[in-house]
Amino acid sequence: MEELLTLKELLHQGNITEALLIVEELEEMSKSDKLNKIFSYGIILLLHLIKQSAENRTTRSWNLSIRNSVKQIQRSNSREKAKGTYLSETELAATLEDAYDLALEKAAIEAFEGQYEAEELSKLVQQEEIIKKAMNLIWEREIDA
Repeated sequence: MEELLTLKELLHQGNITEALLIVEELEEMSKSDKLNKIFSYGIILLLHLIKQSAENRTTRSWNLSIRNSVKQIQRSNSREKAKGTYLSETELAATLEDAYDLALEKAAIEAFEGQYEAEELSKLVQQEEIIKKAMNLIWEREIDA
């Protein structure tokens, strides 16, 4: 909020150069917030996809969490006015790869009633396939059976 007040004051003073710097800072803060949300929902999405893959089953709760995470990632990544996305497909895949280890650690606590450590659980799943499935869900592509 302080930035907006400073921006308003700079505009009243006619200091366009300084005002533009504030606008750029606000844009960066907004994008950073979007990227953090995408990362957080990516962890949740991957967590449930890992559990599905490892346990070879699913639950209604997991399915709902997956759908919610996908929807939140899509919403956060969408540039409504500019039409497009904040993250390209390549950048989104890199974000999911970055989130994968945390998702795996959380899945190790939840899957199989916590009997596996993350390293052990990682041997039961294919990271590349899980990220591919997540990307297909996010970009609304058909998933190979």
